[in-house]
Amino acid sequence: MEHPLYIYNSLSRKKEQFIPINPPFAGLYVCGPTVYSEPHLGHVRMAITFDILYRYLLHLGYKVRYVRNITDVGHLEDELSGAGEDRIEKKARLEELEPMEIVQKYKLAFQEVLKELNTLPPCIEPQASGHIIEQQEMIRKILAAGFAYEVNGSVYFDIGTYNKKYTYGKLSGRKVEDMLSNTRELEGQSEKRSPLDFALWKKASPEHIMRWPSEWSEGFPGWHLECSAMGTKYLGTTFDIHGGGMDLIFPHHECEIAQSVAANGVEHVRYWMHNNMITIDGQKMARSLNNFITLRELFSGNHVKLERAYGPMVIKFFILQAHYRSTLDFSNEALQASEKGLIRLLKSFEVFSSINPSNHSTIDIAAIETKCYKALNDDLNTPIAIAQLFESVTAINLLAEGKETLTKEDLKQFKGFMETVCFSILGLRNDKNTPSENSLEKELIDLIINLRLEARKNKDFTTSDVLRDKLAAIGIILKDTKEGTSWEKM
Repeated sequence: MEHPLYIYNSLSRKKEQFIPINPPFAGLYVCGPTVYSEPHLGHVRMAITFDILYRYLLHLGYKVRYVRNITDVGHLEDELSGAGEDRIEKKARLEELEPMEIVQKYKLAFQEVLKELNTLPPCIEPQASGHIIEQQEMIRKILAAGFAYEVNGSVYFDIGTYNKKYTYGKLSGRKVEDMLSNTRELEGQSEKRSPLDFALWKKASPEHIMRWPSEWSEGFPGWHLECSAMGTKYLGTTFDIHGGGMDLIFPHHECEIAQSVAANGVEHVRYWMHNNMITIDGQKMARSLNNFITLRELFSGNHVKLERAYGPMVIKFFILQAHYRSTLDFSNEALQASEKGLIRLLKSFEVFSSINPSNHSTIDIAAIETKCYKALNDDLNTPIAIAQLFESVTAINLLAEGKETLTKEDLKQFKGFMETVCFSILGLRNDKNTPSENSLEKELIDLIINLRLEARKNKDFTTSDVLRDKLAAIGIILKDTKEGTSWEKM
């Protein structure tokens, strides 16, 4: 490859050439979701971002071990103070289920959505609850090194002691002195030596369901600890790339650095990568703000912000049209524009069959490829790469019209390049889940719903019930509410 891969390192705050520790092997760890609700756009932006990285590293010839965790214990409601109810236990209580039923339900929902979006599964997808022993062992190392203390059955990381030897806050750019001056002591946190200290192990209160035995107490690990333990287990004490959403830089990744350095005495990650957030009406899309849109709502069109349903590849193309480090503002209009662009791009592959090869080439295929790969090598600049693909679409149309020519070899190379970038690297898919078919499906179902509503108005309940049952038979479930009738796929 003419241009080496450069990625933006959040730790150094600059683009750096990617040089793996043990080429051709590359280790990639990505923070996955806390599985207590349906996956939304914010989750899939993370997954798509690092799917592109994974695919591109494979394309460059690296042997990649891609680890993406599932958080199923220890993620409390207040991330900064480490207080409040466990998010999964709270959802289990509300739905009257066991916590691990909640985990299984939403883990599968996350995996199914990512499969529909044509992302490659990670090599390993470990769960925090399956690595309690490894987390306890890391706590012992941190205690032995003098960077943690036990009180009343809980173990806390000692920021003050750590900061005498290392630097806490270097990833986020925060200073301990400033954080202390802006932090008030929270109720119930007085057992900590400093309000900045965070839990490595928490003694479980009597009502806490998820608990494990340890020499300190029956309890559970802190949220930050799982990634340090699992990253070390599967990728080593120092590995190449750690990724996640930008909202994880502080406190999660900052604490992860401190824990890993304290336990192992070495920097555990070479390159930190973070994708930016998706906004809606200028505000971060998040479950905590209750302004998120789930993927199921996007696929069905059942959301007040949507005019109709959009297919998985439209959603993926929409996300790829912004650089992963830029904010991406959601709107129905933006999805419509992405749908039109995707249709144009995919249709270009049908045009190839109508192009007749010539004895000479008037298009420089190598120059087109170089521009596209140069964009991908520049911190995965997918918007620029996609712009180059649209330049290629224009060239394909000119070839079909006979205004440009290519030899048989160049034509084969051109098509191979387009297929490699679109399908192998960007992970797009040209199959039955095309946008046009999804749009038609939505229109047909809405037509049937309107016929059913008309039948109900005319008190023709037999016809109304037949239409509802016919839809149910093909997996379309209707929901009648005061606001109207909505539908979803089962």
